[in-house]
Amino acid sequence: MNIALKEAAETEYWLELLRDTEFITEQQFKSIHTDCSELIKLLIVIIRNAKQ
Repeated sequence: MNIALKEAAETEYWLELLRDTEFITEQQFKSIHTDCSELIKLLIVIIRNAKQ
């Protein structure tokens, strides 16, 4: 799960870079970034619960 979290964070970084360079539109970014953010939040909860 930690590896998945790191990969999701890296994906978020690349999405932001694609938006900043105008390779993708703001609408495309928002759509994908929302899913990515939700996945990151979910992975954080899973990791916290697994540690308990």
